[in-house]
Amino acid sequence: MEKTKKTFEENLEELEKIVKDLENGDIPLDDAIDKFKIAMDLSKECNKTLDEATKVVSKVLNENNELEDFKIEE
Repeated sequence: MEKTKKTFEENLEELEKIVKDLENGDIPLDDAIDKFKIAMDLSKECNKTLDEATKVVSKVLNENNELEDFKIEE
């Protein structure tokens, strides 16, 4: 069975839940370590998604409908 990739929002929601659980402090140490590892993986995935989105957003279509880097004219 193929694993479905979670959306950014789903990953962020899961990350926030884990952080809340860890801040609560009533989790056994072994479980806390496991949750921390999962949180680190989720954080990396969220950062990767944000980096990719930043690259896309920083490009614009020029008048020939070609993508080019976005430049701010001063």
